Amino acid sequence: MTMWPPADPHLLDLRRDYESPPLHRADLDPDPVRQFRRWYAEWEASGALDPNAVVLATATAEGVPSARYVLLKAVDDDGGFVVFTNLASRKGRELSANPGVALCFGWLAQHRQVRVEGRAVVVPDEVADAYFASRPRSSRIAAWASEQQSAPVESREALERRFADVERRYPGDVPRPPTWTGVRVVADAVEVWQGRRDRMHDRFRYERSGTSWTLVRLTP
Repeated sequence: MTMWPPADPHLLDLRRDYESPPLHRADLDPDPVRQFRRWYAEWEASGALDPNAVVLATATAEGVPSARYVLLKAVDDDGGFVVFTNLASRKGRELSANPGVALCFGWLAQHRQVRVEGRAVVVPDEVADAYFASRPRSSRIAAWASEQQSAPVESREALERRFADVERRYPGDVPRPPTWTGVRVVADAVEVWQGRRDRMHDRFRYERSGTSWTLVRLTP
């Protein structure tokens, strides 16, 4: 059994306190989308790699969970967080069987995270078509080559052959695969978290109430 604390002094650095300013209710926008955009802009300005990276958590109809990073592509004023994926993938199948999902943004260099809980809704075809058409040609070809996303593949060479086959099949425009689309996570709740010293973190949770939002502070 591994004992704690570990002997490696570098690992002990993980126990240092957060040095972050306090987060008060008065600091927060009453609208979680505006608050998210404010924090997102600050994270993006920091030069972070893939600032729109977010963990998407899904579950089967029986409640077996899984999580992975995806890229956020849009946030609308109604609290919809949009990502794009293949509905034939594991996450796509889980989204179809159980629309209850969660997102988690980890902006750890700023000692912040944002959690979103809601339900997944597939975007209209015209929205998916427009975004797919904006992608580089190679990415559109790759979407076809990985049309069976999450399924076993015999080798990397087999995957490369699929890519080459798609290139030959579509010498001009590359259409959107029928299972490749956007998913809008309609938020029912949004939590903002700011790390503080002694683990006395600041946590606030927005909850949707009809067309408005309520805001409460949570115990860390």
